[in-house]
Amino acid sequence: MTTSDPFLRRLAKVNPTTAFITALALLLAGLFLPGVIGALLLGLLAAGLAALTFTTWPVQSPITRLVRVILLTLLIVAVVSKAMA
Repeated sequence: MTTSDPFLRRLAKVNPTTAFITALALLLAGLFLPGVIGALLLGLLAAGLAALTFTTWPVQSPITRLVRVILLTLLIVAVVSKAMA
């Protein structure tokens, strides 16, 4: 699959291990940091997941779509609950 979209080309070059560790660090920091700071980090992670989900939606299987939507929903719930605490 070739694409002329520069964003997708850059995304394809990201090392999966680096992406996983970065996402894990954001998730843990967001969960353990208090209040608004944690909510902002979780919101940043949610925005990245939403962008990834939207960008890759046409090529994902239905089960992958479902899992991503569920994870995105749970992450947004965590953002809201963290911001309200």
